[in-house]
Amino acid sequence: MHGDRADVLVVGAGPVGLTAAAELRRRGVSCRLVDKLPARQPYAKAVGVQPRTLELWDRSGMVQDALDAAVLMRGQLVYANGAEQARFDMALPPEVPYRFAALPQYETERILEAFLGRFGTSIERSTELTGFTQDADGVTSVLVGADGTEEEVRTRFLVGCDGAHSAVRKGLGLTFEGGAFPEEYMLADVEVDWSLPPGYGVRSMHYDAEGKVDDALVCIPLPGTGRYRVSMMVPPELSAAGGAAADGVAHGLEGGRAPALSHIQAVLDRLSPEPVTASAMRWSSVFRISHRIVDRYGKGRVFVAGDAAHIHPPTGAQGMNTGVQDAWNLAWKLALAARGSAHPGLTASYDAERRPVGEEVVGRTVRHATEGGVQADPEDPRTLMLREAQLLVGYPDSPVVLRNGTAAGAAAGTAGGPRPGDRAPDCGGLLGDIPAHPLRLYDLLRDREHVLLVYTDGARASYVPELAALTGGLPAGRLTAYAVLTEGGTAPAGAAPPVYRDGRGEFARLYGVGEPTAFVVRPDGYVGARLCPPTAEGVAAYLAGVFRD
Repeated sequence: MHGDRADVLVVGAGPVGLTAAAELRRRGVSCRLVDKLPARQPYAKAVGVQPRTLELWDRSGMVQDALDAAVLMRGQLVYANGAEQARFDMALPPEVPYRFAALPQYETERILEAFLGRFGTSIERSTELTGFTQDADGVTSVLVGADGTEEEVRTRFLVGCDGAHSAVRKGLGLTFEGGAFPEEYMLADVEVDWSLPPGYGVRSMHYDAEGKVDDALVCIPLPGTGRYRVSMMVPPELSAAGGAAADGVAHGLEGGRAPALSHIQAVLDRLSPEPVTASAMRWSSVFRISHRIVDRYGKGRVFVAGDAAHIHPPTGAQGMNTGVQDAWNLAWKLALAARGSAHPGLTASYDAERRPVGEEVVGRTVRHATEGGVQADPEDPRTLMLREAQLLVGYPDSPVVLRNGTAAGAAAGTAGGPRPGDRAPDCGGLLGDIPAHPLRLYDLLRDREHVLLVYTDGARASYVPELAALTGGLPAGRLTAYAVLTEGGTAPAGAAPPVYRDGRGEFARLYGVGEPTAFVVRPDGYVGARLCPPTAEGVAAYLAGVFRD
């Protein structure tokens, strides 16, 4: 879309910017994506892909490409002063459709870039944002190409996904409060020949006489036999004396001398649980870690996401995944706004929903980095794994979920199951008349926007067509309705909308329903409203907070 007028300009083509652009284009919104780098970087920086991110990629229709390229993360082996301390298996409840995965960032970017290309959009590389102004109607940005040519671009919105040193964040004048860790680290992508079980991360620490960590090794498995992304403390001869960048933010890969394979081998000789030889190093770098978060995720028509909004230690692989989910949350809202279909307050809900998530992730990862990893949390193992998988992220206080009961029937339903603002869980065993095999609920949600799910029995399904009729008052494709009948229920002849039976009772169990109940599931897979009993007025009350009249 080079040279065309676009609705949205996205700056930064890492996983977060690619996600924002792809989700906008998937919804038919014109978009330009620019990046100042001339090519994709061959670095395995962010490698952990959380189950929640895979659920979103399922929703987009691109998850299979990621599954084909990734490797299962089974758990973590923890060592202290050469002795095994713990073995954590990263187990999740059976209804969670995806497990933890490891995928090098360059592969994640390749997959997202190919997905974006399906919609006719490519990255405009060697293109830098040098300034922007906004007014009530749009944003005027100045882009400079590789040859120094300036271009003035007018868009309705601007999204900064341009990393820890974000030009968009600086241009908005947002604060970026926090601090830096004094330690420096080195990263490398290598093969090792140890006999440790595949699929397990390795965390090996050395404690001094006072019980403080004075040496550390963390290895995350990557696709390929014996391949790991390893991180460790940097030796003095590689220390990046320059410290923070010109903007004072000491975060990310540093310039200067890159570690050699001998530097990596020296740490492995000290801390590996067994004798091991490193080989086939693809890349290495020195890096620094900071923890910072912006005071707000946007102003007016300009927004920030990912590292432009929050940076923190990589413990638990939370950073990239949090950024991808930022982009998802923002993109479906911007898509409605770009088409003139959004309630005036919808885009402002991005900050209200995602900034508390960023604050929690920054605080948690800093705690983990200083107290010995994710296992330092006092939560029970099940809750800990669900939190690390980002399956407990929710928006119960969001201004655009229907929280309060009303005479129109907007009260939350029976105890248990997701509440408004919670993630909509998957479930299996849905039986239709035409499919020859049971479906998952996520099969019905895939590539849909808002979805209305009405749970009832055949005898009390008379109001379902009335609820489904609400879809006619919205732009095409904005709301899809399904009826889910109780186990053994029978749909009336000629029933509309499409009907599925809860063949194994999983929907009733996981959604905590016994009486007729309606759920509105948002495009990002969160419950926007839970209505018991279901009423057209309740559904309309939720939709009125999202869509323009």
